[in-house]
Amino acid sequence: MASEPQQLPAVHEAWLPREHALHRPRHGGRQMTALVCALMFFVTPTLLWIVGVRPSEIENHKLASFPSLGDGWKFFTGLPGWATDQLSFRSGAIQAADGISRGLFGEGAPLDQAPPPVAGPIPGGTPATPKNAPSPQGSPNSQAGYRRVVQGVDGWLYYGYDAEAKCAPSRPLADTLSRINTLRQAVESSGRKFVFVIAPDKTTMVPQKLPASYPDKDCSVPKQEPDWAQFLAAGALDLRPELKKSEGRVGHPIYPPNDTHWTDEGALVMARDLANAVQPGVTQTWVSTPTRKYDVNADLPPLLGRNEVKTLQEYSLKPDGAVDRGGLSNGDIDKPVYRKTSPLVGTIDKRTLIYGDSFTKASSRYLPGGFTNLTMLAHFTSKTTQEQAIDEFVNAEIVVVEAVERSVSAGQLTFIEDGFLSAVRAKLEEHPIG
Repeated sequence: MASEPQQLPAVHEAWLPREHALHRPRHGGRQMTALVCALMFFVTPTLLWIVGVRPSEIENHKLASFPSLGDGWKFFTGLPGWATDQLSFRSGAIQAADGISRGLFGEGAPLDQAPPPVAGPIPGGTPATPKNAPSPQGSPNSQAGYRRVVQGVDGWLYYGYDAEAKCAPSRPLADTLSRINTLRQAVESSGRKFVFVIAPDKTTMVPQKLPASYPDKDCSVPKQEPDWAQFLAAGALDLRPELKKSEGRVGHPIYPPNDTHWTDEGALVMARDLANAVQPGVTQTWVSTPTRKYDVNADLPPLLGRNEVKTLQEYSLKPDGAVDRGGLSNGDIDKPVYRKTSPLVGTIDKRTLIYGDSFTKASSRYLPGGFTNLTMLAHFTSKTTQEQAIDEFVNAEIVVVEAVERSVSAGQLTFIEDGFLSAVRAKLEEHPIG
């Protein structure tokens, strides 16, 4: 007689005696610990928010927003990024890790090391690697990551990508400059004036504070002067001579020790040189005098888990020698910023677009002093569509394109992509000016 099939136990297999053949442990203790940790990770940001604790933005990116239920499965994959960004004690934890490392080992934690930038603007307004851009041409450090912050002598900090950009560009420099000249030709053939200006890297202008050795030094230093020779051959406006003269007048470097941007003295140089490039000699009546010192947050210390300010000297700007046209700095040029004033001696009264990056923003206090009908707009922004940006080209009589040296060396410029160049050329051909 055939035996009846064995019946499964009426209880869960985890509840069977350990010696039972069908016993399967559920690792209850470890599972419960994991569940509690996961719950705390996701709930803690919300509880802290309720009692008034707010996270701060570090690492130069906007905090991740709570994912939408309408995103489907992306809701679940987006939760970790939201929770990580919303941990209000994150910045303090980074600082604590750095302090422990210095106390125990006599050196800072390696918070300044990271892979090359792949998304979002970095200090200096450099955008993400453009879509469909060629692969980096090769640098030993491009495979292992680059040093985000180079710590120089006397406490000076430098942005590590200054060197990486020269050694592992997204496209050959000759191709980048050829594309910029394509944009120049599109603007000039429509009857408009075009000026291309490069803001020098801090490593270019203040090399004396760099350490004896740093990643990509052997590659980047020999390329610096040849790169600048190509910039100038392509018609770029060279700010370096006037920046050096200004440095001599004030008696100190005009890049702060803890920030990658120039000071107000550098901003004034850019305003003067741009005005003279459009109308030679127009700044002969300009008068600038120191007014006050002010503090703003520095951009390099947060990459090391620290918060510091930079102290800057503000100036007046009187284009006619009498009326002060120095204004407030613009905190955001992600959308068009319009500045219109009455004409004065020493000003240019034509519709002018300055299509730039964070060096334009850092100079926005003084640029309206030379141009009475000015629009400033960032070219790395996602808040303004390509069509809106091109409309600003059409509305202008003078187009100034500004980019920091590292962005040009790397070829990471959104306005040299094929789609933008084709669209702006077509739109300007439809709207020439006499």
